[in-house]
Amino acid sequence: MNSLDLPKPPHETRVVVAMSGGVDSSVVAGLLKREGYDVVGITLQLYDHGAATHRKGACCAGTDIHDARRVAERLGIPHYVLDYEDRFRDAVIDRFAESYLAGETPIPCVECNRAIKFRDLLNQARDLNADALATGHYVASRRMSDGSRGLFRALDPARDQSYFLYATTSAQLDFLRFPLGELPKDETRRLARDLGLSVAEKADSQDICFVPQGRYADVIARLRPDAARPGEIVDLGGRVLGRHEGILHYTVGQRRGLRLSVGEPLYVIRLEPESARVVVGPRSALATSRIRLSDVNWLGATPLAALVDEPVAVRVRSTREPRPAHLSWDAGSGCAEIVLATREDGVSPGQACVVYADEGSRSRVLGGGTIRRIEALRPGAAEAA
Repeated sequence: MNSLDLPKPPHETRVVVAMSGGVDSSVVAGLLKREGYDVVGITLQLYDHGAATHRKGACCAGTDIHDARRVAERLGIPHYVLDYEDRFRDAVIDRFAESYLAGETPIPCVECNRAIKFRDLLNQARDLNADALATGHYVASRRMSDGSRGLFRALDPARDQSYFLYATTSAQLDFLRFPLGELPKDETRRLARDLGLSVAEKADSQDICFVPQGRYADVIARLRPDAARPGEIVDLGGRVLGRHEGILHYTVGQRRGLRLSVGEPLYVIRLEPESARVVVGPRSALATSRIRLSDVNWLGATPLAALVDEPVAVRVRSTREPRPAHLSWDAGSGCAEIVLATREDGVSPGQACVVYADEGSRSRVLGGGTIRRIEALRPGAAEAA
């Protein structure tokens, strides 16, 4: 087996590298080329990058395509730019807008990995007779005792991206490789300098690529100009406290920007798109005890349908560490039920809930799904939790 766990010598092993133009994917291409692999770089044009040229902090912009091309030239590998704008708009951007207008808080990076990179791009890599598709994600993949590959958290917990890759299927994992999963970020930058890559000091991406400066409402308003419905801001009892210009300006857990003078801090508890109401209340009302997940992707050894009150660990946001919970499968609804051991605040429909085998820093990803429903704690329970 070579270093990618494939039964060929490197020079006979073709690897397609998804090159975003950033330091991480560039180092992946450089390392594999240095080891003697037959490396092909592919960069995806995912949206109209002309308007974003020279904008810092976002992936997939025009300058990033240029940077990827320069790295490929430096490494002496073939490089292709594929126009995926139409499929990205249909599979990611339009779904993002629809989810937001439904009162959810979507995570488009999950859908991009699921529908674009690990489906369409992976199929393209197969068409090029590649043996593997490698990316610059910070996540680990290892061969399990049954011969399948498991997905694990990265060595560097500050860089771990397993939360965004829970939807990766077992079949995709067999073809995917993540060479940076066992490296800290500072080592990646050192390798970029050693390889003489021009992107060695390039800043990391921060924004969602098609959402400049994180201004979600501006994007939604442009995509759905007639969708912003003014409505009422009400408390948990239905009392009107004010008005708003559209629920797209609010997310669950939000405190700032409510423009209410009621003498106490209030938070967005839920959004009601049918009535265009924003429901606010005290922070204790954000406490969640149960979560229902749809569109579940399962990577665990035990069949999902056989799980009843299974002890697991879950993350409801990428910035939170896994916390103890129990998982059961509800065959009637086709959903997974998560019971949290400790309260979670600000959980919103549309977000991802990722399931791990335990709370360890290198724990295995068992799967995850989209949060469809949450159940708040009973009055008074939040304070006691």
